Amino acid sequence: MDEQQHRQTASQLRKPHGEDGIKIAEFMNKGNRDINLNTISIVNPKPKDTILEVGMGNGFFVSEIVSKHPEIQYTGCDFSELMIEEATKLNSGWISKGQANFVLSDIADIPFMDNSFSTIFTVNTIYFWDDESLVLKGIRRILMPNGKFIVALRPKHQAEKYPFIKYGFKLFSKEDVTKLFEENGLSVSHIIEQKEPDFDMNGEIMAMEHLIVVGQKN
Repeated sequence: MDEQQHRQTASQLRKPHGEDGIKIAEFMNKGNRDINLNTISIVNPKPKDTILEVGMGNGFFVSEIVSKHPEIQYTGCDFSELMIEEATKLNSGWISKGQANFVLSDIADIPFMDNSFSTIFTVNTIYFWDDESLVLKGIRRILMPNGKFIVALRPKHQAEKYPFIKYGFKLFSKEDVTKLFEENGLSVSHIIEQKEPDFDMNGEIMAMEHLIVVGQKN
């Protein structure tokens, strides 16, 4: 891939759009399967949980959450209109059952009431937050007392190997994320570092791993 293609890939990963956006969402479902499923296991959905996912892509993994119990309420928000459309189509059955809904929103301006969610989680979006403190202030506002906030990401030492990463990504170590949490009223309860099987990324075999930081509203 040349530099223009790397730039286009970075743009699509940030905010999928157009025909290429549909393809990149399918690619992310495959490449991010382990990080998504591990994160959902840590979310550990239970009856009466109100769960918000920030940046759910095309909603491929939503059924892994709402299928656990009919009293689980899931909301997905994304600032890509295309991803809202795709997730709505893919999860129409869960929407009709009243267990899932999708909201077009930027993470820096989340339109929910105070203390709305028992758990909030996000996978591979932290790289794109323009103002981390503003984001975490909003997250803390809508999180219930003692609620969980979970951030899953590719750690800095791995992500910096990706050729497209220089186009609009900010990278974080576990120490960086821990510091952000603690500076913004979230105590870190535990950190998971997990190796994954190697992944073929456009013909290049990449070693894969992920980092999950679990916080709690103070």
